Amino acid sequence: MNTFEIIYETVRGIPKGKVATYGQIALLSGNPRLARVVGYALHVNPEPGKIPCHRVVNRFGRVSEAFAFGGKNAQTDLLRNEGVEVSDDGTVDLKRFLWDGK
Repeated sequence: MNTFEIIYETVRGIPKGKVATYGQIALLSGNPRLARVVGYALHVNPEPGKIPCHRVVNRFGRVSEAFAFGGKNAQTDLLRNEGVEVSDDGTVDLKRFLWDGK
C-alpha cells in the first residue's frame, strides 16, 4: 500500500459521530510528521462517499475553509447530520467528539 492508501484506510475507520485531526490520522497511518500530506490526500479523495474525509478537522477542531467537496458549510452540514455538534464559528469540541483511534 502507498501512503495515500494507508491514509484512506485510516480515515475509513473514523466512525459516524466522531472526528479525527490531520495529525492524528498521520500518527495512526504510521508517520506523525505527515499531517500536511493527510490534508493533500483528502483534498484529492478518489471516493468521497466511501472515504469520510469530512470527519477530519484541524488540531483545534476547526472544519476546513476549503473543504474539497463544497466548502466549509458542506463539511459542517455532513458532520451535523452525523450528530457532531459544530459551533457557528466552525469548531468541533474535541473533548466530546474526537475519535479514540480504535
